[in-house]
Amino acid sequence: MRAKSVSGKVILVLCIASFLAGSLFTKRNWTHTSEKKGLISHHVEEKLSLVGADCDHKRKLAEVSSIDGDITKTNQAIQKLDKTIKSLETELMLSRTSQSVSSKPVLEKTSVVSKAKKAFVFIGINTAFSSNKRRDSVRQTWMPTGAALRKLEKEKGIVMRFVIGHSVTPGGVLDRAVDEEEAEYKDFLRLKHVEGYHELSTKTRLYFSSIVSIWDAEFYVKVDDDVHVNLGALVNTLAQHRAKPRVYIGCMKSGPVLSKKEEKYHEPEFWKFGEEGNKYFRHATGQIYAISRGLADYISVNWPILHRYANEDVSLGAWFIGLEVEHVNDRSMCCGTPPDCEWKSKTGKTCVASFDWPCSGICKSVERMKFIHNSCGEGDKAVWNVDL
Repeated sequence: MRAKSVSGKVILVLCIASFLAGSLFTKRNWTHTSEKKGLISHHVEEKLSLVGADCDHKRKLAEVSSIDGDITKTNQAIQKLDKTIKSLETELMLSRTSQSVSSKPVLEKTSVVSKAKKAFVFIGINTAFSSNKRRDSVRQTWMPTGAALRKLEKEKGIVMRFVIGHSVTPGGVLDRAVDEEEAEYKDFLRLKHVEGYHELSTKTRLYFSSIVSIWDAEFYVKVDDDVHVNLGALVNTLAQHRAKPRVYIGCMKSGPVLSKKEEKYHEPEFWKFGEEGNKYFRHATGQIYAISRGLADYISVNWPILHRYANEDVSLGAWFIGLEVEHVNDRSMCCGTPPDCEWKSKTGKTCVASFDWPCSGICKSVERMKFIHNSCGEGDKAVWNVDL
């Protein structure tokens, strides 16, 4: 080759320039790559942070759910334990009461009742020694007698008895008269109780506390012997409430608390009901009312500690205050005598019971019971047509 030779200086300069150019190119590429790697790393960190937060959130939710589940299980266990304790308390009270009742019986020996007999309703007709004519008026109208009474018990589960105690002198003239009447009609329930107007609360308590051990009925009724009753209408009314565990049926009222001694229905414990002029709590009027088996059981278990006020209807209402009891205000159980009950009967609204408010029963019931029965009665076949 004949080309001129390149000087050493030129070669040195070219080598330095090439080195510098290569260094500059490499630096740019490294910076760009580092930036890309930084962006990728930051993105990955954000993703990991989000995933971590999501996992932490789910973990916390799982912990909360677990805690809620534990709380629910604990509450259920507490409720179950509470029910068990209440059941044991009831059994203990029943046991104590049974011992008390067995040591001090509340029923006289009678030939017309038998323990543990099933019935739909037991109707106790409250009566007194001086009311033999009232009892006859009831037997001649709305209450069956003899074989018809037994048939009603057997086929319909409707049991009726006159409820009475004994006189201050047991075995005296008054008691012997009732014994003779019982031998003829066999329709008495004798309580070990001294009869007296001011002892009605005690008598009512004894009636309900003792009858549950003799007749296993769905309902228990108390009615006075000067009230007219349509048995079919009564049974139909009770049947509408037979699915309820604790029901109290009657004409609910709330009369004034009478504080003056000269007043007929004076309440010696009037101060317990607040200021003078206050009214009683709602309770069924005493002429007639019904309670379900659950409430009769409650009275039977707790009778030694149930307080008695002067008026028996107030006493009964007081025993149910604070309990889970359904009060049924049925105005067909407090119809007036003719023309009131007669007019309602003609319009298809048969009255369960009829009486006169001013007399707290039918005024002159012995003379008027048959007239009221003919005017307002549902007919003797009505009770037999009730489907139970």
